[in-house]
Amino acid sequence: MKIGILRESKTPPDKRVVLTPHQCIELLQSYSNTELVVQPSRMRKFSDEEYASLGISIQEDLSDCDVLFGVKEVLEDSLIEGKKYFFFSHTIKKQDHNRSLLRRILDLNITLIDYEVLTDVNGKRLVGFGRYAGIVGCYNAFLTYGRRTGLFDLKRAYLCDDRTEMELELKKIQLSSIKIVTTGTGRVGQGVKELLDIVGVKQVSINEFLNENFNEAVYVQLETMDYYNRIDGNPARKSDFYANPCHYESGFLKFAEVSDLFIAGHFHAPEAPSLFTREEAKSPNFTIRIVSDISCDINGPIASTIRSSNIADPIYGYNPQLESEDDFDKESAISVVAVDNLPCELPKEASEGFGKELIDNVFPHLLKEDKEGVLDRATISECGMLSKPYKYLQKFVNGR
Repeated sequence: MKIGILRESKTPPDKRVVLTPHQCIELLQSYSNTELVVQPSRMRKFSDEEYASLGISIQEDLSDCDVLFGVKEVLEDSLIEGKKYFFFSHTIKKQDHNRSLLRRILDLNITLIDYEVLTDVNGKRLVGFGRYAGIVGCYNAFLTYGRRTGLFDLKRAYLCDDRTEMELELKKIQLSSIKIVTTGTGRVGQGVKELLDIVGVKQVSINEFLNENFNEAVYVQLETMDYYNRIDGNPARKSDFYANPCHYESGFLKFAEVSDLFIAGHFHAPEAPSLFTREEAKSPNFTIRIVSDISCDINGPIASTIRSSNIADPIYGYNPQLESEDDFDKESAISVVAVDNLPCELPKEASEGFGKELIDNVFPHLLKEDKEGVLDRATISECGMLSKPYKYLQKFVNGR
């Protein structure tokens, strides 16, 4: 099997790659029947020369490859008919901006396997950049706090050479006795917690967070059922919530009334209730003044996220009373960070982590046997048709 590693072609530029040079060698040594080539790129964190120096072929035309691996969506005019592709397609939630891409994939009889739905038999995701989204999202929360308060000024993560340099910046942090609430315990949430612990913020229980005052900065990490309640008052269960989100309401407000900074690292299903509404954000009891929305669902569960921001200009303000954008450092505003491509700020480490997960969890199913159906479950389209689990996208593709 011949594998091609695509260069990233979306704007803004993305420096990540699915396999580092040394990971390419590791893969080839593990599977003797495999050939691998890399498409040249001037933007990639790992240069063409780094691949070539290890004997990896640099090849512009990938039409002779059997499988093509990229990170983000492939440009429509670059797609090769009849090939098998792995990338984040951002189509499974019916994202309007990728409707045309999915149509083109079907027209070209492309087999699309989406990283987002590569799972084991228990439904656990096998690959992702979530950990580094959490790390950078947490870092940006502190960056915003420093700029808003004037207590310190962190170097932007993307301007750091690597994570080591970024962590040196953390020594500048000076925190008052603030309360930080963070949601999510998955990959993103783990990344958030990782950085909070490095900074030395004390973790406390929900009861302590809600009812006690502290002389130091503290945080609480919430799971889904910590902030959702059954509307009818019956016991809340995660399995029931996932099956019947309409039967639930948000209980997040009690945290918003004692918190200063909110780091959102949870997954939010479209049918689930909002965490807080625009009306709730207007209340004088609503004390959150900084939101780092790693999930970045626009006009979704977090009322202050009215648009995405970007790596070059990550912070904007939300005026709760006017429900509109404002200066981020106004006392009455909520400072919002909603960058939708956070792992790009640490492309080296993010690529290394993603490549390791591919080698450990995905390539064995591609290059040996897929007895567990890992690839089948993640196949969005094949032979010009949507796969059975994704037939629900047909109306979306048709424009309805």
